[in-house]
Amino acid sequence: MALAKWTIAAGIAALASSGASAQTLRPDQSAFRELFVELVNTNTAYSNGNCTVAAEQLAKRMWDAGFTKDEARVVVVPGYEKEGNLVAEFKGSSKTLKPMLLLAHIDVVEARREDWTRDPFTLVEEDGFFYARGVADDKVQAAIWVDSFIRFKKSGYRPKRTIKLAATCGEESNAEALNGAEWLARNMPETLSSEFALNEGGGGRLDKEGKPQFLAIQVGEKATRTFDLETTNPGGHSSVPRPDNAIYDLAEAIVAVKNLGFPVQLNETTRAFLKQLSPVAPAAAQKAIADLLADETNIEAGKLLSMDPVMNSTLRTTCVATMLEAGHAANALPQRAKGVVNCRIVPGMSTEDTQSAIEKAIANPRVKVTLRKPHRPMAVPPPLDKRILDPAIKLAGEMFPGVPLIPTMATGATDATMTALIGIPTYGIPGIFFESDGGGIHGLNERLRVKSVYDGRDYLHRLVQIYADK
Repeated sequence: MALAKWTIAAGIAALASSGASAQTLRPDQSAFRELFVELVNTNTAYSNGNCTVAAEQLAKRMWDAGFTKDEARVVVVPGYEKEGNLVAEFKGSSKTLKPMLLLAHIDVVEARREDWTRDPFTLVEEDGFFYARGVADDKVQAAIWVDSFIRFKKSGYRPKRTIKLAATCGEESNAEALNGAEWLARNMPETLSSEFALNEGGGGRLDKEGKPQFLAIQVGEKATRTFDLETTNPGGHSSVPRPDNAIYDLAEAIVAVKNLGFPVQLNETTRAFLKQLSPVAPAAAQKAIADLLADETNIEAGKLLSMDPVMNSTLRTTCVATMLEAGHAANALPQRAKGVVNCRIVPGMSTEDTQSAIEKAIANPRVKVTLRKPHRPMAVPPPLDKRILDPAIKLAGEMFPGVPLIPTMATGATDATMTALIGIPTYGIPGIFFESDGGGIHGLNERLRVKSVYDGRDYLHRLVQIYADK
């Protein structure tokens, strides 16, 4: 294929040779579906939803399965009565193995009924898909974790390693909301404290026909930081324009951010990712990958690979203008102009270095660059631990033969930044296949294939047992 049309997805797709086998609905899957439907149908958006109700519903199912109210409980922080969290523990037999943590968030992005084809807070199964807000992000994983706890309890299974569970609120919300994972880490660390955690952020990808292309395990993510760009001016009458114009200053600053190119900055995960991708890349890309792995300051190699937007974001810190506001009257020179720039910072680069680069690129003292108060800590990448990767790869080979499993660094953000506060290496786990177009996550008509849900449930249930017994 021509290099100009080659993308990360196209390259990884070439690694895959076959997909997962078809399956019919089992009785245990029917029980899971009831749990999943109840969770999805409970509105947990920040503006008008209620995570506490959802957490209580999940807890009741666990109590009905035999868990005590000490083993499964809802934590509600005073002042945040609608932002409750479920925490649970399944005791292991070993006195030496440290616990593991299953992490998911139960809150969802806002959704307006008038924009959606279907009611966003009523799960609809149609043409092989589940539709509703949160079916993919992240209620499917929360439902699978709770369902696994219930199945473990009912079967009499006793793991060697204690398994903890946290289904939290606030991952999708702004800084005004309470982030449950952060609050627990800072105030009740014993509920989360573990040797490692399994979280969202991994999964897999399907092509347009529904064939698996690849599985991914997230090993690290970029940090998000937002900056305000602001310039002020005495203004005046628009009939007497002057070169010192607040809008012009801001416009030039925004263009400077557009042209700001951060250097390639690789880490353990992105190096492993490039190595696995190289064999299926076109010859020119293979050479560029080799050159970049040998010397990440190789400008030409970085430029060639960065033609793909996802690769560009994977290789370096990125900043982009997201909002603009300026002027106060149509017939007046602007007294103020403001822009918002969102940056995604690679591990190893600081917020201060990023702000300094923006200010240097703008090179205009009339433009003030201010960091907004972050509502997430800086990301801390976990190690590429073979004890985590190898079981996931082996099980994937059994359940999804021919589908490659690759380590990835997320360009977005998850609550792995919160568990890192107390030193828990957190991995975005594979198993659930998502649509090539994103499946409407954070957008309209969010969807997830029914087959992906049940196959992913089986994979994750088995994987948790493997980790829990070693």
